[in-house]
This record gives sequence, structure tokens and C-alpha cells, in this order.
Amino acid sequence: MRLPKLRLLPKVFKRNFPRTLMARVLLIIVLPIAIMQVLITWVFFDLHWETVTERLSEGLAGDIAWAVRAYEEEPTDANLAKIKSHADEMQLSITLKKGDGLPEALRPAIFVALDRTIDRALNERLDDPYWFDATRYPGFVDIRVQVEGGVLRFIAPKERAFATTGYIFIFWVLGATWLLTTVAMLFIRNQVRAIERLSEAAEKFGRGEDDPNFKPYGAKEVRAAAEAFQKMKARIQRQIEQRTTLLASVSHDLRTPLTRLKLELAMAEQDEANGRMKQDVSEMAYMIDEYLAFARGEMAEDRDMVSVSALMETITGNIKRAGHALKTNYLDKDLRIVVREMAIQRAVTNLILNGFHYGKSVAFSAEIADEDGKRMLHLVVDDDGPGIAPDRREDAFKPFNRLDDSRNQNIQGVGLGLAIARDIVRGHGGDLTLDTSRMGGLRAVVALPLE
Repeated sequence: MRLPKLRLLPKVFKRNFPRTLMARVLLIIVLPIAIMQVLITWVFFDLHWETVTERLSEGLAGDIAWAVRAYEEEPTDANLAKIKSHADEMQLSITLKKGDGLPEALRPAIFVALDRTIDRALNERLDDPYWFDATRYPGFVDIRVQVEGGVLRFIAPKERAFATTGYIFIFWVLGATWLLTTVAMLFIRNQVRAIERLSEAAEKFGRGEDDPNFKPYGAKEVRAAAEAFQKMKARIQRQIEQRTTLLASVSHDLRTPLTRLKLELAMAEQDEANGRMKQDVSEMAYMIDEYLAFARGEMAEDRDMVSVSALMETITGNIKRAGHALKTNYLDKDLRIVVREMAIQRAVTNLILNGFHYGKSVAFSAEIADEDGKRMLHLVVDDDGPGIAPDRREDAFKPFNRLDDSRNQNIQGVGLGLAIARDIVRGHGGDLTLDTSRMGGLRAVVALPLE
């Protein structure tokens, strides 16, 4: 019956293990220090402190036993006075409480070992009932012994009962642990901060932002990773610039002959063949514009704080001006989000127009969701079209990919609409996903981080 529990231990440990690098490194450093301090403290108390305390308690118990026996042999006031005179040299205060009895309960000490050693020492040397209290007086131990006619009360300094160096030792152990942990936290925080800065720079670059203040610092390995990231970033930027420049040049070069063709066709005889050629030229111009938009992206637009409700109203107005009746469901409360407004408008508008192209009714809504502890804004587009099969949804995001008859085939464009939309959304740190709509068609969800 125990084996299944043992097999579950790694899962429990993994589930409760710290997730941040700071916490894990601290655990690696602080845990061994704590274990070492516990072992040292245990060895000290077991081999030194408790042994010394036991010897002291035995000495105190021996003096008390002598005083009790001396009084019991001659229970007179004169003899008690003699015993007190000798007891003063032993740092003992003795009083006789005639007709008194012992308290019923003991008050436990903070250190259990102190009670244990005093009780053992008194039990070995006294035959009479006794009671003691090591907590009532800060610097003294109260010990009472039942004798004939009353109770002998002994007040002794605690130094006679246990080794006071234990407090000093514990203070130094706790102080050293606190000091080492603080120093470790400062050094670890400095190293982890370098990794966090690298992560932030990579996240900003993924969203299309530049971090001019980022500089490699920290440990040698972290500096190497940061320098490699900067080199990779520079290579990617060069490739993007080269691709954009190439397609812009191709677009410019192709526009000139297309313009001449348009003029020739406009001046030529207007027959059926001329009309078909005009349509081909228009499609070529549309394709060139879409190629260029895919290559250029929306990197030139700056981010700005935008009202979600205002953004939805603008998109809804654009769709209505295009001649479509869009069902819009706004948020209950207005939120503001940092985005490239024109880029998001273009991405969502593209999804809505696709919905109208393949279906008759489209609904546009917004909701707030929690994904892995992050607040996300979901802009949802639902349509009642034929939808896309689950195994083909990722193919729909591939550039220049035309879908089959499940979406009536993309005959208008060149298969870049969803690719551009997802590229825009991911450039904001979010994602674009496809699912089955409650309206029976396709659901497109634009997830954008709110923080």
C-alpha cells in the first residue's frame, strides 16, 4: 500500500517546487545553510549544552539534597539558620513555609531540556516530594521540597541550573544565518536581474519594440547569452529590412508595367476579352499589394493607450460602412489597452470580413479571461459559415495557403489574410486561435495581454 504513495512523491515535490529562478537559487543556497545550522545546533545542544546543564543541575540538586537532609535530621529554627549560612556560600536562598504544601502543576520552561535535566537530577537525589519552576523569575529557579511541618523553598540563580551560553550560541547561529541569507539574496538578485532584463528585451523584440537601454551585464554566461541575443536581433532585423526592400522594389517595378497595361486596356476596344484582361490586371495589383503588406507588417506604427470600447466602435463602424450588419457585444466596463491601433483594426476587420464572406451572420464580442495568471482581452469573431475542420485550422495560418471547399476556397486573395492577422496579434504579445463557433461556423479569438 505504500508504494503508490512513494511514486506520488516526485509529483508532489514538482508541484510545490518554486517556479522562479530567484526562489530556486535561494533554495539551493539557503537550504544547505539552514540544514547545516540545524545540525550544528543539534550537535551543540546534544553533546555540549545539555551535558553541561546536566552537570550543573546535578550540583544544584546535590546542594538542595544536603540542605533537606540536614534540616530533617534536626528540624529546628537554629539548625535552619546554620543551613542558611552555609547555603549563602552556595548562592542558595532558603525559606521554610510551615504548614504549606506543594503546588499542583508544573510550569514548563521554554527549553524542555532544562526541565528534563532538573527533574532528573532532583529525582535521583531527593526522596521527598518536590516541585520546581524555571519560568516565573527571569534569572532564578524556584525549587520546593515537602518536609515534615511544611515546605522548604530554594531560590537559586539560573546559572547554577543550566549553561547560559546556549542563548549566546543561538543568537550567533540565527544572526549568521540571517546575514548569510541577506548577502546571498543581494548577490542572487543582481544575477537574476540580468536574466530578467534579457527576457524583457526578448519579449519587447518579439512585440516589435526596441529597447535602446538594454546592455549585456551580469555573469559571464549571462553576458554571452545577451550578446548572442543582440547579434541574432541584428540579423533578424537585417533580414526583415532586406525582405521589405526586395518586395517593395518588386512591387514598384511591377506597378509600372501594370499601369501601362491599364492605360492600353482603357484605350483599346471595350469587348469581352478586354474586360477579362482588366480583371486579371486588377487581381495582379491586389496580389502585389497583399504581398507587400505581408512583408512590411505594421512595425512602423507606434503603440498607444486605446479604449477597448472605442476600438470596437471604430471596427463596427468600418464594417457597417462596408455594407454589413455586424452584431456587436461590448464589455460591461471600459478598459484601456496598449496596442498599435491601426494594426489591430486591420487584423480584426480582416477576420470579420472573412466571416461575412463565408457566412451570412457575424457576431463581434469582447471578454476578459485569465490565462496562466495573466489577464487577457479576448476579441471574439463568430460566424455561421461552414467553418474549418480542426485538423486544417493551423494550415489556414500558413502564408499563401488556400483552403479547400470547407471554406468555399479562398478565391479572392492569395492566402495571406489570416497569416497577417496572426502576425499582428503575436507582435502584441498575444495570439490568434480558431475554434468552433456557437453559431455553427468558425470562431476566431484575438487574445491580447491587458498588462
